[in-house]
Amino acid sequence: MTRILQAMAGARHGGAEAFFGRLVVALERAGVEQVAAIRPAPERRALLEAAGIPVTELRFGGRLDIVTRWRLARLIDRTRPDVVLAWMSRASAALPKSPRHGRTFVKVGRLGGYYDLKYYAGCDHLVGNTLDIVDWIRAQGWPADRAHYLPNFVDAMPALPVARSSFGTPGDAPLFLALGRLHANKAFDVALEAVAAVPGAWLWLAGAGPLEHDLKEQARRLGIEGRMRFLGWRDDAAALMATADFVLCPSRIEPLGNVVIEAWAHGRPVLAARAKGPESLIIDGENGLLVPLDDAPALARAMARVVASPDLARSLAEGGRAAHLAQFAEAAVVAHWKAFLERVGACAA
Repeated sequence: MTRILQAMAGARHGGAEAFFGRLVVALERAGVEQVAAIRPAPERRALLEAAGIPVTELRFGGRLDIVTRWRLARLIDRTRPDVVLAWMSRASAALPKSPRHGRTFVKVGRLGGYYDLKYYAGCDHLVGNTLDIVDWIRAQGWPADRAHYLPNFVDAMPALPVARSSFGTPGDAPLFLALGRLHANKAFDVALEAVAAVPGAWLWLAGAGPLEHDLKEQARRLGIEGRMRFLGWRDDAAALMATADFVLCPSRIEPLGNVVIEAWAHGRPVLAARAKGPESLIIDGENGLLVPLDDAPALARAMARVVASPDLARSLAEGGRAAHLAQFAEAAVVAHWKAFLERVGACAA
């Protein structure tokens, strides 16, 4: 049986971090033997340990963090994995060049964006979660046969909706939902401008990050604080999707767009800006609506369009659900990951 060490050096919250948890737990259910090394994160540790996965917490600091490097090398010596899967550049950089016990292992780096490959130079294989990322990896000179496309999947289990009244939201108001880090890349400032131009529309913004104060001030300045709610970081995306009527993904920079796949999985019409990820996923007018980057008036027009046309909203939701089942269903993605890990793990000796 192939043994995997999952090394996650990401933040407490984030799309890649959330997918890490989903994948590791799903692989455990599929019979893959794993251990995990993570940055201290109580929720992530509890999730993994509840699935029966041994967890070691490491700091994964910068270049001078020799303690993490030493402890990770000791963990690899003790657990003797066939494959070490590094999530984030700091995890890849912390990997030892070779195990002290003499048994080799295969190093795999997982990329969810267009990162500097110098941090992954010691890896044997790289995985990208979009075809465009894989093409980009190969264009940097990485061997084509060692760059692999393995997509994400999302939690598609239905959930009971969150009561709108818990956030003072009218039951009959058109409710839009946006999720993600409150960061410039996500362009939530554009979403707020669009909401201001769509009378009667409400926005729930679920996320945390450095722009929280700025976005709240923008909402006040636009006069929409009465019909939008800042929910903070949430781990109940399915329940929020069950409550909302529509999902927004206004990102300026979005290599994949997990929120698009989540909206599809939960049968919600999705409206997105033409960042690389959403544009590669969405067929405009079939399984979502696409608008130009940084174009609040265009986003507002798309929002008004789906509010005014229940038939269009229903058609987009159905198209999205079909796309999810065809490309991003959990069982298929997990099977691909398992086959990949077994194939490359066979090279360990």
